Amino acid sequence: MKYFFITIILAISTFAQTTPNSADSFQKRQPVVVPKFSSEPIIDGKIDDEIWKSAAVFKNFIQIRPGDNIAASKETIAYLGYDEKNLYFSAMCFDEADKIRATIAKRDNVGGEDNVRITLDTFDDQRRAYALIFNPLGIQGDGIITEGGGGGGQGGPDLSVDIVMESKGVILENGWSVEAKIPFKSLRYIAGKGKFWGVNFTRNIERLNGELDSWSRIERGISFLQQIGKITGFNDIKTERNLEIVPSITLSESGQRIAANNLPGMSRILNKPVKQDIGISIKYQITPNVTLDAAINPDFAEVESDSPVVLANTRFPTFFPEKRPFFLEGNDYFRTPLQVVNTRNIADPDIALKLTGKIGRNTFGILTAVDRFANTKTKAYIGVLRLKHDIGTQSNIGLIATTYHFGGRRHNTLIGLDGKFQTSKQANLNFQVVGTKTNRRFFNPNINELEYRSGNGIAYQINYDYTGRNRGVFLGVNGRSRDYRADVGFTRRTDSHGATFGFRLGTQPKPKNTLIGIVTRHFTNYTIDEQGRLQETRYNLNGELTFQKQLQVRFGLGLGVEKIYEDEFGARRNVNQPGRFFGDESRGAFQKSFRLDVEKNISKRLSIDGGIKFSRNEFDLDFGANERFKRVSPWFFSPLRNPLDERLDPGKANSSGYDIGVDLTPTDPLTISISYEREKLTRNDTKLIAFDSNIFSLRSTYQFTRFIFARTRIDYDTLDATINSQLLFGWSPNPGTAFYVGYNDNSSYKGYNDFREDFDNGFRRDERRFFIRMSYLLRRSF
Repeated sequence: MKYFFITIILAISTFAQTTPNSADSFQKRQPVVVPKFSSEPIIDGKIDDEIWKSAAVFKNFIQIRPGDNIAASKETIAYLGYDEKNLYFSAMCFDEADKIRATIAKRDNVGGEDNVRITLDTFDDQRRAYALIFNPLGIQGDGIITEGGGGGGQGGPDLSVDIVMESKGVILENGWSVEAKIPFKSLRYIAGKGKFWGVNFTRNIERLNGELDSWSRIERGISFLQQIGKITGFNDIKTERNLEIVPSITLSESGQRIAANNLPGMSRILNKPVKQDIGISIKYQITPNVTLDAAINPDFAEVESDSPVVLANTRFPTFFPEKRPFFLEGNDYFRTPLQVVNTRNIADPDIALKLTGKIGRNTFGILTAVDRFANTKTKAYIGVLRLKHDIGTQSNIGLIATTYHFGGRRHNTLIGLDGKFQTSKQANLNFQVVGTKTNRRFFNPNINELEYRSGNGIAYQINYDYTGRNRGVFLGVNGRSRDYRADVGFTRRTDSHGATFGFRLGTQPKPKNTLIGIVTRHFTNYTIDEQGRLQETRYNLNGELTFQKQLQVRFGLGLGVEKIYEDEFGARRNVNQPGRFFGDESRGAFQKSFRLDVEKNISKRLSIDGGIKFSRNEFDLDFGANERFKRVSPWFFSPLRNPLDERLDPGKANSSGYDIGVDLTPTDPLTISISYEREKLTRNDTKLIAFDSNIFSLRSTYQFTRFIFARTRIDYDTLDATINSQLLFGWSPNPGTAFYVGYNDNSSYKGYNDFREDFDNGFRRDERRFFIRMSYLLRRSF
């Protein structure tokens, strides 16, 4: 309770802040006419072409982080102009040259250093905007800001989109400057006489506590896209239909460990013949605001991989984000609160089609794919339809439908309605309700078997959110019925219904103080199943303290009660069968948890972060992790247990863990990230270790030029003794054109050998793959 009272006292404190001139703020709210250039500037990073003197000028930036609309520490001036085919942007960022933070970074990896960003709401609907980011060396980042989905003045955009544009940057004696040429055909937009675009310019000065300066005045707690400025004058854009064709080919040779013939317990690496995958992706811009994408046999190779996570003692699926470019582009069109579309469920498509766009106030998306499965001729047919209609300034209502058909025995159809209604500048009400019809095998705990049947389900979510300057309130209810299935989406848990109440309290930031500010978030939730049984009730307090010199401290406290029931894990006990649990058919625990994280940016070449955590009385579910960490429950060791009796005996356990990470930039082209994470679970009754996981990770990239790099990745997980590594050389001058040479290796060290049914004494290679991937962007406008 001590932390709670400290939070209340700090939250009601007020601190005076210097605000910008009101006349200047009024002027920035007036639309700015962007002039048409009579000649094209040379994109070399130097704003010395004569034509820039005729550009629209944007200056008098103000600090919106960590300060709250106070004077900026450094001066920034941005410029805009256009011709029939391109938008031209430049910025002069005044600073001390030796303190500027910039590296020859990978595309989109410029967030942790100095950068400047132009935000373009090309439909002027205050709902979706491009964020184009450039560091002092002209390295690009590009993403999408969605209203309510991040990317505002205090957050980051979704960087999954990649557009073709040209940029250069230079470091000068009095700061740095950048120039960019952005083809209109790379954007989705509306233009013409009387049409407006939303616009803003922001600059990040990383060493000054991550200072963020903005051309527009941005009030905290109000949607970022509602507060940006306006530009107009795009009367002479030459509208073009754009066709992009990206053929690709991947050549690979792999080896996999198999049992050795006639040698029991022995194994060997089987080298497979060279395999080739040829695919093609097509993008056709039907109009500036409607795009058709198609992919035939797309090959994604293993250029990007998922980070290792601890999966031991988990009941529910783990979400992994999409990384494949075809599905990333335009994925915000299909995003809804209940996550009914997760394209990771489309594993290896033969063909995929996607049509997305916006006409007037109507946004739409259509996605369809034919997915193939290894070692079977059966294919899955997938379809998604998304419609959304804008209402007023920030409200909308939408429809989504999905279908998934696999063979003749698995069919899933989903249809839902969702909406968002802004009740004030700081408050909104959003909801989604979906219904599903599924034919598949459902588990029946009464007979302990899977049975094929039809099941109807429902899922819902209704939230009220008030976000003020330094305080906020959240109230929500959500649930998924027992037979709810969303085979195209991601579902963590079914047969669960609950309510959540939360509030946020924070201090007014004081950028010159040692302690700049504190923000705390309080959440209470309560969930039950359809029989009215308690699943969980919990209170969480999370806090963040921001100090000078880029030091952040975050903490979390949790108190709660969790209950589990045997029919959630398998058979329900009755006269015909024993239950899944040995002993009581339900278990309950009063749980406590704590976490502390510290993040410090020591210099432009070194930053560290680390944390500790522990919890008391969380459940060991008695699954066992692997051959090294088998089940440790009393029932598992009982002399009365038949070895074939697989009943579970979940019990209370204590967990602890810690992690540390170091990001190092020895030279501008070289970045190294090293991390270590440990998590340990110890059973209370037997005092035995349920699992002990140690994950070591190394990421290293050498950027020879803006477009050429070499990358190393190594992950070692002691829980299953696996070592996964990759060496990759790449050249990618623009989105679509790329050449990769890579080697992936999956090995183990003193791991369990399934062929010998014993542990190895040293290293064992299980799988390897060498690949070459080539693709080329063919682009034509007409």
